[in-house]
Amino acid sequence: MAKNVLLTGGTGFIGKYLTDVLIDNGFTVSILSRSARENTSLITYYKWNLKSNYINEEAILQADYIIHLAGEGIVEKRWTKKRKKDILESRTQPIDLIFSILKKHNKTLDAFVSASAIGIYGAVTSHKICTEETPPANDFLGTTCQQWEEAVDQIGSLGIRTVKVRTGIVLGKGEGFLKKVVPSFKAGFGVVLGTGKQYLPWIHVEDLSQIYVKALKDAELHGAYNACVTDNTTNSRFSKMLAHLLGYKIWLPKAPPFVLRIVLGEMSDAVLEGQRVSSEKIQRSGFEFQFTDLEKTLMSCLN
Repeated sequence: MAKNVLLTGGTGFIGKYLTDVLIDNGFTVSILSRSARENTSLITYYKWNLKSNYINEEAILQADYIIHLAGEGIVEKRWTKKRKKDILESRTQPIDLIFSILKKHNKTLDAFVSASAIGIYGAVTSHKICTEETPPANDFLGTTCQQWEEAVDQIGSLGIRTVKVRTGIVLGKGEGFLKKVVPSFKAGFGVVLGTGKQYLPWIHVEDLSQIYVKALKDAELHGAYNACVTDNTTNSRFSKMLAHLLGYKIWLPKAPPFVLRIVLGEMSDAVLEGQRVSSEKIQRSGFEFQFTDLEKTLMSCLN
């Protein structure tokens, strides 16, 4: 009988792509949704409402694995005090609720796999290469990711294998990061942000999905893994290459940091700073990236 994977955030960009990959790998999929959706032979939808602290418990009880992807977008809105609270709680509250249901019913899982982010290393640009052993930063992104992962540790305390996937910028055709930036670049208004020297660790959505599949299937995987290509791409290199593939050279001056800070406030740190990140640990586990060349990856996403 096929194993069942329950997804939070299953209706988003990564979740939709991952759903297809899971089905291709022989899993059935359940998805927690805030609205009613029609079930299929391979996908079952269950209601949840975090505002009322509700999840249909049957979704948890029939799951063999859970993948937690849900969370408010980091750069969707200005980081007000309320927005920061929403960003954090949208990641930790679902885990708290799942933990309470698992504990209540003494339910076990084959694994609990959660998204995390390379933001745990902080909004800093330096020549340092961050590994999974690098301590969390003390800024907003660092502390948010740390509390996110500490929530996952609750699940681990039940004797369930847990994996935390620290994700970089996710590239995919017409979705994710590219959906936000391509329209302005297509219009000829591509620009380098700040100094352009900030690193931009990236990963194709297919490779990210395969990392999640490996995290389910490989019982040796546990703890945190960086999920990004280690090629030292900077914002300047990324922006110039994207413009080149769209047929022009960037002609606008760099967007000054002080202007971005005025417009975006503290959230500007997320686009003006970026660390180098090592993917050696996930590669040592036997995982092989299929998308490692930035130019070819962008071409596949644009065509």
